[in-house]
Amino acid sequence: MLTETVDVQKVRTRFTELLSLVQQGTEVILVQDNIPLARIVPIAASTKPRVAGLHKGAIWISDDFDEPLPEEFWVGTA
Repeated sequence: MLTETVDVQKVRTRFTELLSLVQQGTEVILVQDNIPLARIVPIAASTKPRVAGLHKGAIWISDDFDEPLPEEFWVGTA
């Protein structure tokens, strides 16, 4: 992946250009005083549609999941 480093002071004037670069697969690193602050990367598109219920039964929730926690939990004696 190509990388473009841009000072944060120049982002406002180059924003559209930077987004175009990101769409093409370039990673943009935003720096201030040569210290990296943020990274803008393209969002990876999902290649497969999500399937509901694919892992049915893989997890469970206890019957008391919504019950209030005991007082001992809150005061730190549990």
